[in-house]
Parts: sequence; structure tokens; C-alpha cells
Amino acid sequence: MPLSESPAVRLAGVDFTSRPTRRKPITVALGTLAQGVVRLERVDEHAAFDGFAAWLQTPGPWVGGFDFPFGLPRELVESLGWPREWLPLMRHYAGLSRETIRDTFAAFCAARPPGGKFAHRACDGPAGSSPSMKWVNPPVAFMMHAGVPLLIEAGVHLPGLHAGDPARVALEAYPGLLARELIGMRSYKNDAAAKQTPERLIARKDLVDALEQGRTRLGLRLRASHAQRDALVADASGDRLDAVLCLLQAGWAATQPRLGLPERVDPIEGWIVSA
Repeated sequence: MPLSESPAVRLAGVDFTSRPTRRKPITVALGTLAQGVVRLERVDEHAAFDGFAAWLQTPGPWVGGFDFPFGLPRELVESLGWPREWLPLMRHYAGLSRETIRDTFAAFCAARPPGGKFAHRACDGPAGSSPSMKWVNPPVAFMMHAGVPLLIEAGVHLPGLHAGDPARVALEAYPGLLARELIGMRSYKNDAAAKQTPERLIARKDLVDALEQGRTRLGLRLRASHAQRDALVADASGDRLDAVLCLLQAGWAATQPRLGLPERVDPIEGWIVSA
């Protein structure tokens, strides 16, 4: 049955970075779901992987949406002759340096025709997401390289990919999917101070308004305090807002059979929740 049929479900939304620092931390939004409302409790920041790894050990039950890829395109894996089972594949991938990953993926792309350089997962089209092999703008390949081993080590459950503690469920989320539904292609964030424009500030306000009013196909409303709302809008990097978007996607998954995953998910590619 959907987790939401039990009392308030604990949720997490994670905006991840492959190089956390005090200036650019891993951002974790925490909240609960009850009666169609996702209540934001707090937003934590982890400036290093060890703090985030410790948080992953938080006893369940909880469902988390994580903004980094959990799998690689099958076409890429088969072309490279890498392991075709998820756990051996991820262990192989984690054992490579970032330089080796970049050079291997660049060589793969160089041998392909224009317009089809990257291999894609089946979920990329529905989600509008970057290919998980992309190493720049954004470097999601390095985010996976850093993040997935932490999930494996923590023993969390990755539905369709890797069995773990069923009380701690990790799902791949993508905040851009929900943001585009609400504000279209308007940009709402940028790490560069020179690009933190009034237009992006207005877009963040509109995005938070839409979340609070429940204007999404997810059928959920965000509830946040005035101070929390102001903090989401004020964060020009968008990290806090992205974590909250992942929180909503995790909340939707908790209301769905099979946590919202399709009946058939490629067991090495994975799936982006709500795509």
C-alpha cells in the first residue's frame, strides 16, 4: 500500500553536490506528509560528505528524493563492456578516477555523430533531464560517482536497483521536472552573483507560490512558515528550493503504488521519480 496511508510520513529532499563546501553544501530539506500536505520542518546543510553520510543513517521510516543520477545508460555500459548488473557496475564506476571517467566518456562521445553524442537513459526524455554520463554543466556523472557509494555504504533501499533497509528509501529525483511544470522554462537560480537577477527572484517567488497552492499534478501542497518561505526565495543559488522540490517528489512517491515507479524499470538505468 502507499506509505501515505500510514500516519505522517517523514520525507527528505536532497540537493546534492559532488564537491561540498561551506559555501556550496549538500542541502537537505526535511518534512512530513499528511493528508495531501507536505510540511517543511527544516533545511540542513552538510559542508562535507561525512556529515551527509551520518544523516543517511537516520533511522526510518523515511522516503528521500535525491537530485543525482542512480544509474548509467545501458547503451553506454554495453558499449564500454562494463558490468551489466547494478551493484558491480556501481562498484566499478566508483573505483575510477574522475579524470578517467571524463576521458572515457569524452572518447565515447567523440566517436558518435553530431546530435547524438551522449547516450541517454529511458527516463531522460520524460523527465527532460541531462544524460547521467554528462561530466560538465551540470557534472551529473561526478555527482553519481560521489553520491551512489554513500547510499550503498549507508544501506538504504533503492527500489528497482538495490535492496537495502526498507525503512530508509532513496529515490532519484529531479527538481527541474517539477519546476518546469510550474514556471515553464523561466530560470530561477544561478550560483554566479552577477547572474542573480530580479527576474530570477520573481521566478522563485512564483515557484514557491505554486507549491503552496498545490498547482501541480502531484496533488500535494507545501506548507512552510513565513521565515522558511523567505529563505527559499532569498537563496539565489536555488539549492534550498531544489531540495524542497525533491521533497515534494518524495512525498508524491509515498502516495503511489510501487513508490510511483513504472512496472518495468531498467535495472541498471533506474528511474526519476514522477517522470
